[in-house]
Amino acid sequence: MKKETIFLRLTIYVMGLIMLAFCAIVVPHYLIGSNNLMPDIPVFTILLGLGLYASAILFFTILFQALKLLHLIDQENAFSSASVKSLKNIKQFAYSICIIYILELPIFYAFAERDDAPGVILVCAVFSGAPLVIAIFASVLEKLLRHAIKIKSENDLTI
Repeated sequence: MKKETIFLRLTIYVMGLIMLAFCAIVVPHYLIGSNNLMPDIPVFTILLGLGLYASAILFFTILFQALKLLHLIDQENAFSSASVKSLKNIKQFAYSICIIYILELPIFYAFAERDDAPGVILVCAVFSGAPLVIAIFASVLEKLLRHAIKIKSENDLTI
């Protein structure tokens, strides 16, 4: 199991580095472009920037929770309340990211309307759909883990 968790840790670190580069390079250029596109409404650019960076912070928090979960797996402590708590946190943060992008959908629509680029709406839909899938998956895993912990505790009592 050690090889798999090491691979997953490396994957999480790579995802974190990609998101860090995205936040440092892509987002500022996107915000400058949105400000140039709609200079008469600077509030849209501010709200867009806040939403993008808030979702990035939540993404980093999800990665941290995933690392905690992998640490528990390495310690052979996967069937514990700490694992359930990590999955619950992942679920809540992923739902939060989804809500942020759904709330920013009108801003994306205004930019798409002004720039005549309907693909921007599709990008926003993907950005809100991916965390929704992750949240639902974490919810299913959380329920399965709770059930497994319940069965394990019942078995421990009978032995």
